[in-house]
Amino acid sequence: MALKDRVESVLNVGLRVPSIMLLDVLYRWDVSSFFQKVQRSSLSNNPLFQYKYLALYLHYVGYILSLVLLTLPRQHLVKLYLYVLTALLLYAGHQVSRDYVRSELDSGNEGPVYLEPLSMNRFTTALIAQLVVCTLCSCVMQTKRIWLFSAHLLPLVARLCLVPLETIVFINKFSMIFTGLEVIYFLASNLLVPYNLAKTAYRELAQVVEVYGLLALGMSLWNQLVLPVLFMCFWLVLFALQIYSYFSTRDKPTSRERLLFFFLTSVAECCSTPYSLLGLVFTVSFIALGVLTLCKFYLQGYRAFMNDNTMHRGMTEGITLLILAVQTGLIELQVIHRAFLLSIILFIVVASILQSMLEIADPIVLALGASRDKSLWKHFRAVSLCLFLLIFPAYMAYMICQFFHMDFWLLIIISSSILTSLQVLGTLLIYVLFMVEEFRKAPVENMDEVIYCVNGTYRLLEFLVAVCVVCYGVSETVFGEWSVMGSTIILVHSYYNVWLRAQLGWQSFLLRRDAVNKIKSLPTASSSQLQQYNDICAICYQELNNAVITPCSHFFHAGCLKKWLYVQETCPLCHSQLKSQAPGPPTPIQDPDQSVAKPKQEEDSSSSPNGQTDGKGPGPEEDILNTESRESQNIKITPLPNHLSSQPAEQDISPPTPSRFPGVGFKLTAKATAATSESEPLPHTDYPESSSELPSQLDLLQKKRQ
Repeated sequence: MALKDRVESVLNVGLRVPSIMLLDVLYRWDVSSFFQKVQRSSLSNNPLFQYKYLALYLHYVGYILSLVLLTLPRQHLVKLYLYVLTALLLYAGHQVSRDYVRSELDSGNEGPVYLEPLSMNRFTTALIAQLVVCTLCSCVMQTKRIWLFSAHLLPLVARLCLVPLETIVFINKFSMIFTGLEVIYFLASNLLVPYNLAKTAYRELAQVVEVYGLLALGMSLWNQLVLPVLFMCFWLVLFALQIYSYFSTRDKPTSRERLLFFFLTSVAECCSTPYSLLGLVFTVSFIALGVLTLCKFYLQGYRAFMNDNTMHRGMTEGITLLILAVQTGLIELQVIHRAFLLSIILFIVVASILQSMLEIADPIVLALGASRDKSLWKHFRAVSLCLFLLIFPAYMAYMICQFFHMDFWLLIIISSSILTSLQVLGTLLIYVLFMVEEFRKAPVENMDEVIYCVNGTYRLLEFLVAVCVVCYGVSETVFGEWSVMGSTIILVHSYYNVWLRAQLGWQSFLLRRDAVNKIKSLPTASSSQLQQYNDICAICYQELNNAVITPCSHFFHAGCLKKWLYVQETCPLCHSQLKSQAPGPPTPIQDPDQSVAKPKQEEDSSSSPNGQTDGKGPGPEEDILNTESRESQNIKITPLPNHLSSQPAEQDISPPTPSRFPGVGFKLTAKATAATSESEPLPHTDYPESSSELPSQLDLLQKKRQ
């Protein structure tokens, strides 16, 4: 079944390639110049070549037929090709019969064919050829009526019956006319088939557009016709024909420089029409996809295909080629100029592929450096690919400077290559730092600061390179030749590579500065506080030899909390805002098993006509109701690890029985409001031992009140 599906997929693409080639030929065909050549030749007296508008109509009819062939369903397309193949076989049979009759007329032998060896050889060859043609036509048309395709055997039968040669010529013409009448009858009997197909297709398209819309229709046609593969196969066929025509006319071997020039000119010849340009775009996309897939396979093996990244499918390189070709008017240039411009565009595409390879390799290399994977083969593959991405872009930039005159386009290529090398260099430096930390078996002090300095250095170099490119482009635009395309590219480059990079870099600097200021404003825990806390850092899960205390009374390593503040400005545990404040005395640490209570005599007394007592505080009923309201608003069940199941900032209101279990423990935590958590503890309330006691106590209070 899989083999059948593959064969159908190959047929679906291969049978549509001639329609694209026909569209390409019709685009290249200049009707006006064709008629000028005809008028200067001997065909000017032919009535078929005297009407220019008839040829124009045929030109447009050819476009329509090509589009019909392109969009036909596969089953009908196979039938059409079988009919065409049958017609070609009948034409071949006619040619064999005509050649045999001519050879017999030239020989002048009217006697029996078996008496003369040459005549017998001609007869045997023609008979075998006609039998093969008849058999193939019967098989292709899937019919047992082989006599429908045996009209060309009549001259052979007549020669075997010693019919005069002049009569054999007439019989040959009759067989040709009979075959033509058969073809006309077949076409007339199937005359309404195209109309019915068009009617059915229109009905289906209208239903799809009405239900799903035009976008869904376009995506469906894109998938059914497999347009990327179709255009790639079309372009490869054109390129193969160009290579064959070159080497078939060459006897002497050519030099390497000549071969490189021939390669560029052949590619330029194969992108002179919009159809061939699209073929080149899809071919470059598939080549880029193959290179990126090979890169992922080299780094990760078969695991690379488990989590495929949609960003690295080669479409970026193809779209880049298409945009540059359209903006520069590539198909309108002469072959030599087109080859030169195409070489520059291909350099840009190669630079884009190298950047995509770096995007694939960078996280893998850093993950290997940070992990404890001791597989030397994995590290060798990652480092070797990084070294390739470090050396090859620099070498490409050097070769461009050596062989090309510097302009704005080449400066973009060189800057992209330099940026790729700088990024790879920064990745390798961070990888080396990670490996040094791994070999030391102990964390390197201020590792994050060193990594930030490395990243900041090559980011700054990237920014300076982008600024230089923009300055060169502006000077070339002002003092040189101005163009809309060049100005647009400068604006885009200025926004994405200069302004956005400067903005992101400044925001990163401000975040780090604010994080450092917040860490400096937090109090440092003393030894007694650390001993009383007796827990680990909730960020890195390491022992707390030294720590800072947040306003919500949580303990963290200063370096860990600073890294956390680079991402967001809240506490990692309770997510309360961490604001910069002046350093003050250390916050006392309360025992998590004790409830913090506010004396009743400090509570505000209030009275209410709805049942509150006139005493100095709320009555027992209001106390329980307030307790229930506070429990519904501020109490949440938080699953915590065993070593983090007690935090100072959370008021532990769990029952006296132990609530910590091996593995994971659950506890009830009451979150104070922002004002209460910063100024005073929560008021104490005696909670019932179980939720089932609450309704009974309410009933008791109601009875007492009555």
